[in-house]
Formats: sequence, structure tokens, C-alpha cells
Amino acid sequence: MLAILGLVTILLLLVLVISKKASPVVALIVVPVITALLGGFTTEIADFITEGIKTISTTAVMFVFAILFFGVLMDAGTFNPIITRLLRIAGNDPVRIAIVTAILAMLVHLDGSGAVTFLITVPAMVSVYDKLGMKRSTLATIVALSAGTMNILPWGGPTIRAATALNVPVMELFLPMSIPLMAGLLTVLAIAYVMGLKERKNISWTHGMLIGMPERVKYAKLSLRESLVWYANILLIVVAITVMIAAWLPPHVIFMLAFTVALCINYSNVNKQREKIEDHAKSALLMASILFAAGCFIGILQGSGMINAMATAGLNYIPDVIGNNLALATGLVSMPASLLFDPDSFYFGILPVLATTAEHFNGSAIEVGRAAISGQMTTGFPISPLTGSTFLLIGLADVDLGDHQRKTIPLAFLVTLVILLVSVLVGAINI
Repeated sequence: MLAILGLVTILLLLVLVISKKASPVVALIVVPVITALLGGFTTEIADFITEGIKTISTTAVMFVFAILFFGVLMDAGTFNPIITRLLRIAGNDPVRIAIVTAILAMLVHLDGSGAVTFLITVPAMVSVYDKLGMKRSTLATIVALSAGTMNILPWGGPTIRAATALNVPVMELFLPMSIPLMAGLLTVLAIAYVMGLKERKNISWTHGMLIGMPERVKYAKLSLRESLVWYANILLIVVAITVMIAAWLPPHVIFMLAFTVALCINYSNVNKQREKIEDHAKSALLMASILFAAGCFIGILQGSGMINAMATAGLNYIPDVIGNNLALATGLVSMPASLLFDPDSFYFGILPVLATTAEHFNGSAIEVGRAAISGQMTTGFPISPLTGSTFLLIGLADVDLGDHQRKTIPLAFLVTLVILLVSVLVGAINI
């Protein structure tokens, strides 16, 4: 009975969210409450919800303050001098332009927002591509691969969701994936290099060629105070990430402190500080509400025993060869799964069942989570029709969705395979 109720709960969640019949927040709260009532649970439901919310509270706090922290730094122009210098380095060489495009997208995606990445990177580079006759589809692909791979960062939406669904500290999930992530980013740079070489041939580029050369980008001259603030911001980013990776402080504490320091450094006026918080409050509150709603969903499914019942029932239908390597199997389908499942449906509906099933085969639930973030709405998010960011990207670049998917999907899958391979080699995922 519990297994059936659990399956109905997940299917209803998928249908309501994917068909847009209900918002993720509403579906994550209402659906499990109704099915738990049908299962005979009454006052216990409140306890399930409370326990679920407790488990994700620190993760939600981390995400809110990470958004505020990087948002303040973006608004303060912290990355503008770096962007200017990158554009100067690119010059008129298609290879360098392609590589700079990748680096720029990676840099801007530090705040974890695909929309912000596309809004900054594509307009900054599209005129350069047009003047040299480079394909806009190349620009869209490189930006997509860069932003998608960076989405694996611990404050990225998929990683936050995976940690929440599995009830594990986000850094415990992410840290073993740091080397695979670097391998993925290097793969993206290699792909950008190859695509740049192809563009060279397409436009018959020769060394020193001036035809179509973009206007020289000028350095923005900073005052002494602006320079000191800029160096302080860069130091703050380095310190925050170093402390987080070294696990000297919990991530939510790090970002709370870092945000406070960044706000005071860049905006001494109290009214301006309030204004900057309000500028980023909408995106922070939206994700926080989804995470707390997910705590309700996961709390009910775990507390009622539905997840464990589904996993137990599924043992009879999963071949041992797959069950014993469920993490690897999850990783292999993670990127294509981005075309079928939105992040909330997958991470809060599918992942807990996969993780619990893996444990029944003496596997590791957290390794299933690591495999999932190798592709599901990471490398896969900028090609998925289920995310608005994809349409923003192709709209800014003025490319067709079908053309973008045909060009980007094989390369996104390649990046995922590299991440998976390195994950296995470093022991983040065992087979």
C-alpha cells in the first residue's frame, strides 16, 4: 500500500509540475499531504513535515546568502575589469574568442544563475562574433556548456536540491566532485578551442587579419578607492571559497559572513544596502520557498515509509548488474534526463527512490546523488525545453532551439561522460 501511495505521489508531482498545472511549491506541499492522509496518517504528518524542514534549513540559508553575496559583487562591478581584460586578450582570433567566451561564462555563473550568465555573456560577445563572421550557434553552445558545467558548484540549484533530497551536507556531496568538476571545465575549454579552430577555417582567418576586427576594448580606469574595494572583493571571494573547501566553517555560516562583509565594503549607505538586498530578494526567496516545500515533500515520504517501500518493491524488477551499479547508471542517463524532468521533479521525486534502492543493493545513496549532478540540469539545463533559461539563451543569441540542441547535446553528454569517468577514477563514485 505504501509503495503504491509513494508511486502515486511522485507521478502526481511529475504531472503537475511538468504540465505546469501547479507551481513546484504548491505541488511539493499539497500532493504528499493528500496521499499521506489517504494512507491513514493524521497528526503524524505535521511531525514528518517539521523533521523534513529541519534537515534542509541550513542548506536553504546557504543558498539565500550565496545568491545575495554574488549578487552584491556583480552589482558592484567586481568582475567588470576581468571581463574587459578577457575581451582585450581575445582580440580578433576566433580560437581565443571561443576560449574567452567559455571563461567569461564560467566566471559570471559563479552566482549560480543561468539567466544572469546569459544576459551578461551573450550580449558582451555577440557583436564580436558578428563582426568576425563567427556562428552565433557556436556562441550559444560554448556559453551553454560553460554555465551547465559550473552549475555543479555547491550553491548551484541541482547540487542544493540533491543534498536536500538525500539529507546530507552539501559539501559532503560536492567535495569529492571538485576534481571531476575541474575535469569537466577543462573539457569545455578544449571543446571551445576546437570550435574556435573550426571558426578559423570557416572565415578563412589568418594571423594578423584585421578584417572584421572588433573595436578595442578600453580599460575602465579605477580610482584608488575603487581599486582597493576591487581587491578586497576578490580577496573575499578567494577566502570564502577556500574556507568552504577546507571545511573550516559550515557553508551557510561562510556565506552569511561573506555577504555581510561584501555589503559593507561596497555599500556603506544603509538605504543602498537595503536596496541591494531587495534587488536579489526575489530570486533568493523563490529558491528558499522551493527548498522548504521540498523539505515537506521529502519529510512526508521518508517519515511515512513510502520511499523505503517503493525501493523494496522495486528490487524485484531491477537486474543485479544495474542495481549493483545504480550510481553509474544514474550518471549515464542524467544529462538526457534533463530533457524529460525539471530539476524539482527529478531531485525531489526520482532521486530519493534511486538512492534508497541503491542502498538495498549495498550501494551508496550519496554516490547516486553525485552521479545525478554530473548531468541532470547541470550540463543538461541549457538545452532543456523545461527551463526558461534555455529560451533566454537562444533568444539572445538568435538561434533555433532545434539547431542549438543538435549541436550542444552531444557535447554536453561528452562533458558528462568525462565528469563520470574522473569521478570513478578519484573514488567519488565506486563501481
